[in-house]
Amino acid sequence: MPNQHVTKHPNGWQVKGAGNQRPSSVHKTQQDAINAARKITQNQGSELLIHGKDGKIRTRDSHGKDPFPPKG
Repeated sequence: MPNQHVTKHPNGWQVKGAGNQRPSSVHKTQQDAINAARKITQNQGSELLIHGKDGKIRTRDSHGKDPFPPKG
């Protein structure tokens, strides 16, 4: 269940599993890539990491087994 990253790609935006060399998919818009990645992470129970144009993580969305209520 690798985390899925949405990052910039020469042809738009890509969805890429952590540690993978190749993207799972490439999309024209970041929103399309986010939508595709969200489906994957919901099915896998993994985390979605959305990167900005600068490559830095700007949003995280977890679909794993988070403790509820959260600790701390």
